[in-house]
Amino acid sequence: MTERVIQEIVITSERGGVRCALHWVDGAASGVVMVGGGDGGLDGPAEALYPTLGEDLAELGFATLRVDFRVHRFPGDVDEGVADVLAGVRYLMEQGVERVGVLGHSFGGAVVIEAAAREPAIRSVVTLATQTAGAQRVGEIAPVPLLLVHGLDDVRLSADCSRMLHRMAGEPKQLELLEGATHSLRQRREDVRVLVRGWFVGTLGDG
Repeated sequence: MTERVIQEIVITSERGGVRCALHWVDGAASGVVMVGGGDGGLDGPAEALYPTLGEDLAELGFATLRVDFRVHRFPGDVDEGVADVLAGVRYLMEQGVERVGVLGHSFGGAVVIEAAAREPAIRSVVTLATQTAGAQRVGEIAPVPLLLVHGLDDVRLSADCSRMLHRMAGEPKQLELLEGATHSLRQRREDVRVLVRGWFVGTLGDG
């Protein structure tokens, strides 16, 4: 049985220390970097979805790194957020992870799209209730697979945001619009959990 370790760490980057929670799995070849919205934090949306996903993926042999943005402000600074995500990607790769996916909510959705446009090592992208500002280069990440998830009752960022980015994106791509879900997606937490877990297993597992 592989050993799993959860610990809070600070990654050193050229822009400053990045606070993270690491779900480490010995021998992990695949890993996921997760970021929240503009207010940062390590737990993500949908009533602390990210720690749950970290445990889910660890059971499947994936390492995960939950990243807290160094800069918390509205509107968010996409470039600063991308620097944090890429620091996390590099950290996982330095630990021996070969295939890295990224997951972002709201502001973080635009951040992970732009990160994938800049970093060819990123092999899979998932956004939850993403904004469009800062995500204009979504068409450049193909053939990296992209999953966009949005609640149809989101009044903060309309589901049209994900619809637009889906139209702009190249293949492979998938759009999931969830009835009854608001911006946090908490009403459909288990559905989001299953969607995201399955997506990363399908796109990052075994090469």
